[in-house]
Amino acid sequence: MAEIEIKVPPVGESITEVTIGNWFKNDGDFVKMDEVICGLDSDKATFELTAEAEGTLHIKAQEGDTLNIGDLIATIDSAANGASNNAPKQDANAAKPEAAAPVEPAAEKVEDKAIEPAAVAKAPAAGGAAKLYEMKVPAVGESITEVTIASWSKKDGDHVEVDEILCELESDKATFELPAEAAGTLKIVGQEGETLSIGAVICTIEQGAGGSAAQPAAQNAGQTQNAGQGEKAYSEKHASPVAAKILAEKGIDPKDVNGSGSGGKIMKDDALKAGSKPAAAPQPASAPASKPAAAPAAAAPAGARSQRREKMSSLRKTIARRLVAVKNETAMLTTFNEVDMKPVMDLRNKFKDKFKEKHEVGLGFMSFFVKAVTVALKDFPVVNASIDGEELVYNDFADISVAVSTPRGLVVPVIRNAETLSFAAIEKEIVRLAVRARDGKLGMDEMSGGTFTITNGGTFGSMMSTPIINAPQSAILGMHNIVERAVVVDGQIVVRPIMYVALSYDHRTIDGKDSVSFLVRVKQLLEDPMRLLLDM
Repeated sequence: MAEIEIKVPPVGESITEVTIGNWFKNDGDFVKMDEVICGLDSDKATFELTAEAEGTLHIKAQEGDTLNIGDLIATIDSAANGASNNAPKQDANAAKPEAAAPVEPAAEKVEDKAIEPAAVAKAPAAGGAAKLYEMKVPAVGESITEVTIASWSKKDGDHVEVDEILCELESDKATFELPAEAAGTLKIVGQEGETLSIGAVICTIEQGAGGSAAQPAAQNAGQTQNAGQGEKAYSEKHASPVAAKILAEKGIDPKDVNGSGSGGKIMKDDALKAGSKPAAAPQPASAPASKPAAAPAAAAPAGARSQRREKMSSLRKTIARRLVAVKNETAMLTTFNEVDMKPVMDLRNKFKDKFKEKHEVGLGFMSFFVKAVTVALKDFPVVNASIDGEELVYNDFADISVAVSTPRGLVVPVIRNAETLSFAAIEKEIVRLAVRARDGKLGMDEMSGGTFTITNGGTFGSMMSTPIINAPQSAILGMHNIVERAVVVDGQIVVRPIMYVALSYDHRTIDGKDSVSFLVRVKQLLEDPMRLLLDM
């Protein structure tokens, strides 16, 4: 019997140590080549450790242990005769797994091929030569150089069809799905939580006649191996490692979460959206034996100080990095003004019912602001410009980015050529983009290329703020809540609905005169909305 050492692999040039998140196998279990045995956490990503050989697993480090790169994490006792290694498995898992172990060498190759696509180099596919197809991270935008694997919808060794969704990728601007470009057996290269550069290999697909034929055998083998393992097997099969860890931290049973992945698999987003575990109300009314278990939850003293830690998502980390970069790399300044919203509100109240009846969309405040901004940008084109190296790029069109808050974080879809759109067209585009943003369906073409941004903190009750520029743009307009205030109109004190507006701008590009004049122009158009209708 040969003992193979499994050591912590290098996972990045700046990463020197990892922590064992959770073991998917127990000490003494029989494991197959490339079977996932545990999850490892670094300061940058969470990834899976796979078995480097087939044999009996001996765990050397426990969950929560922090190890340096190269440290011993486990060993695998391997032998030439696979049947002898499966002997201990018979006692632990009843007779079914034992029946699948003693196979003829030829049949074993077919099974290995279905479960381990890398074996194509050792044995040709039945019925013809196999072809290995590399799936690489696609180019998703001109300014995006890397993506993070959010979740896999398929497992290593699964048979996939053309255009079947393999995984979900996150960039700093959007989340999108990666479809299979060929049919065959999937071999996963990049793990969940791993960040890859554009063009890096994310997985391979083994094409050939043997792939689909071997798939049923792999599925049957998987079902046999999972038999008799109870609730633990259910959780491991239906929750990705990242999702399982998040649910464990929240104290949520995976059985209580609906998975959006293939076969009901619980993905990372499902775990993030899952609420905190509710206190078990029926327990106090149950048998006396259950009362001690419920006592610790109810025994928390008043004023107890507790903490919890959650890893930042790749989207959140990228947002943080970009916002800090904008603050450090631009000469950002903010100017303020206030807008009497009564004329807009009166016009909206007068026509909103007929507007919705005709256009099948509501008339909101955002369309007024978008129209006012597009008119003001024509009068002050420098606000619609951006810096490119040592040049100033002016745009004769207005692609207005509208900030939308989603469960994943802030995203900024773009309304193209807003200066040419009617109120109805703007409202329909806002609704379409907001729905796609909240469903995580925005494409990169809907996220890039804006020339000016509008953000509405007023929907959350903000009275005043200094919004941060959405680089490489030069300015952003912040809307706020509408509050009735006493103001002087024609020498009389009256109560009016007032909104504070803020314009943050890059002082390298825009002078104070242009920024203030631009904001005053927006104010004039909103306080006399007939100007928008008459293009004045």
